[in-house]
Amino acid sequence: MLKKMIRLIIGLAGVSTGVALSTSVLQKVAIEKYIDVAWGPGITELVLVALSGLILGLIAYFISPLLMLVGNKLAKYIEREVQKIPSDQFALGFVGLLLGLFLAYLIYNLMDKFLVVEFINSVVGIVLYLFLGYLGVRMALASKADLSKLLVVFNKAPLGKVQYEVRPKVLDTSVIIDGRLLDICKTKFIEGPLVVPEFVLKELRHIADASDPLKRKRGRRGLDILNKLQTEIDNEVIIDNTDFKDEKEVDIKLLKLAKKINGLVATHDFNLNKVAIVHGVDILNINALANAVKPVVIPGEEMLVQIVKEGKENNQGLAYLDDGTMIVVEDGRSLIGQEVTVVVTTALQTAAGKMIFVKVK
Repeated sequence: MLKKMIRLIIGLAGVSTGVALSTSVLQKVAIEKYIDVAWGPGITELVLVALSGLILGLIAYFISPLLMLVGNKLAKYIEREVQKIPSDQFALGFVGLLLGLFLAYLIYNLMDKFLVVEFINSVVGIVLYLFLGYLGVRMALASKADLSKLLVVFNKAPLGKVQYEVRPKVLDTSVIIDGRLLDICKTKFIEGPLVVPEFVLKELRHIADASDPLKRKRGRRGLDILNKLQTEIDNEVIIDNTDFKDEKEVDIKLLKLAKKINGLVATHDFNLNKVAIVHGVDILNINALANAVKPVVIPGEEMLVQIVKEGKENNQGLAYLDDGTMIVVEDGRSLIGQEVTVVVTTALQTAAGKMIFVKVK
């Protein structure tokens, strides 16, 4: 229904354009032919005007689907490109554009008195508006850092403390599926916007539609966690449409996006952590955070554990704390399935996690 109405409007616009053009042409011809005679349309002229309006209206009506398709694609392209620009840069550029156009208006009004030829006057006006509008945008974006410092000076806290900008956090697939980020955000330890790239969302949907039941369950869990992030926490969640089509790996796209928006990548992927260090991108590693807040164990401390399986080395047994910390029990292989009191000998902290070495008391 809406498409039919739009086609009808385009057709009517074509009719009115045809009528206006034909009337203008006929009037001009009549004035050149009879300079001192007031022009009034006769039957012939009315027929010509009606035919012109009808023909142009029909043409506009029949090509309206193509015009709507092109307009729709153009609108989506502009929306996609605008979304790639950070909101602060967009606002700053818009203000610069307005200032540039206002300056062009003032200069053009002054020059208008000295330019006699109408054609030259129009050309100079167009060039002036385009040049100063573009210059205003460029100068506004170039002075972003200086303006930010100025705003910091004027936006001081009551006690004189500077209000610092919070960097956005770019989420990868693993940290969304993991789910611990949701609980951390609820405790307000993570501030600022959470950015979910469109290519990460696409990967989540692909995992959720996988034929493997385990993969499908993980993908659906990730989508549920994302929905909770959007509804249950105070952090703003932004779906970013930026894509780097020259890159195939999602990890590299994540790092490039984080660099572009001056953000941090939130993950618990150990390999991504290493790649990010090479690329100079800051990482929020959820596993590193979990290890940092685990209780500290001291050599000589006693604990009660249940040995669940054998270790890698000969005669070792393995146990786990409630938080998942691995405990390596010396000479514990023969005690698998039993609860025993052990004494801590060493605690080893690695990038992948914490390991505690104990011996049976």
